Amino acid sequence: MIAVTPKLGLGAAASYLHFIIAGPVGPYFKSGFDPVSVYVSDVCRRAVKGGVGEAKTGGNYAASLYVGEEVASKGFSQVLWLDAIEGRYIEEVGAMNICFVYKDGSIATPALSGSILAGITRDSVVQLAPTLGHPVREERLDIQEVLASIAAGDITEVFGCGTAAVISPVGRLAYRDTDYVINDNAAGPVSQKLYRALTAIQYGTAEDPFGWVSSVL
Repeated sequence: MIAVTPKLGLGAAASYLHFIIAGPVGPYFKSGFDPVSVYVSDVCRRAVKGGVGEAKTGGNYAASLYVGEEVASKGFSQVLWLDAIEGRYIEEVGAMNICFVYKDGSIATPALSGSILAGITRDSVVQLAPTLGHPVREERLDIQEVLASIAAGDITEVFGCGTAAVISPVGRLAYRDTDYVINDNAAGPVSQKLYRALTAIQYGTAEDPFGWVSSVL
């Protein structure tokens, strides 16, 4: 949606143009379903509670672009953002929400805080995963505790989820010059199971028990 009032000046527009761009797409990441590398930023902040971080707006992403380009030059696909107040709690990746799979098969994802986008695919995972045997917890996730769990082998998979990314495995997290490799940098079984189940519902090749799909005639 853009303002189209024919004037120059500070103030709200009186008329707007709302349009939808639709087109065929391939995988969001050029690597396809192969795991991506993610850089954890503890210097810059993406969004703060009370701002636009939880909204699907251009402003939701604007603050992430500079750091995103910087880490791309170092070989990373995305940035993992921490909370803007303490720089301690995991929020989301630049283009997707984030989930962590523990060795007992359960999944943890950051609880919505007012600065995290309430993504549709995130919500789909929260509903779908328990039906596949993977209970989901929404909670505050401390970056140090998560990295310690990865190093100890208690977290066995990490994946992002988003409209374009769908389910995207994360094979490496980099934090303060230390690399944390997850599942030998390979897509894990839970990520693959969720991807297959979710896309099957989206494409209509599997039953939709949640009422997500509507037929447009």
